[in-house]
Amino acid sequence: MSDLQHTARKALLWLQLAFGLKQAALENLNQILSDRPDDAHALSSRAFLHCQLDDTPAALADYEDLAASGRAGAGDWFNLGFLHESGQRHRQAQRCFTEALRLDDSLDRAWYGLGLALMAQNQYEQALEAFRRNTQLQPMSPHGWCQLARVHMERQETEEVSKIIRHLRGFEPKVAAELARETGIQPA
Repeated sequence: MSDLQHTARKALLWLQLAFGLKQAALENLNQILSDRPDDAHALSSRAFLHCQLDDTPAALADYEDLAASGRAGAGDWFNLGFLHESGQRHRQAQRCFTEALRLDDSLDRAWYGLGLALMAQNQYEQALEAFRRNTQLQPMSPHGWCQLARVHMERQETEEVSKIIRHLRGFEPKVAAELARETGIQPA
């Protein structure tokens, strides 16, 4: 495939994705990768498209290939970690989220995912740090705060849970009320 044909295929791909023609885009990506298997962007795009098409095995295979090639970016590592976490493969997820954070320490979603993977492995001290970093990066998102409270509950640190519930009341009162019901902690 000439450079001009490659450029034309990528332009067509952009249009296919813009118009929601996912199956046509997948076929186009398969052709691009058949002609240029070292195209990391195309492989990453195909992996993400497989996720959108709910083809988890194909997405995992593409992301694993990308990771093994050394060409995966932070977003690719995050997506691979998310797939592993969704499949309850917590150690693999931890490895992927850690790699994503090595490439981009400010990726708040990777800190959150890392916290979930660590929590699932009963590594509460490390999970605490991951959720603290997540809440520093996303202070107005209740998800990290709730998980942080759950880690404190596991550690029987009820005063810390109480502080988080009070904090959440300031911007997510419904979430704070649900967390209070879940934990049985009703701060003043």
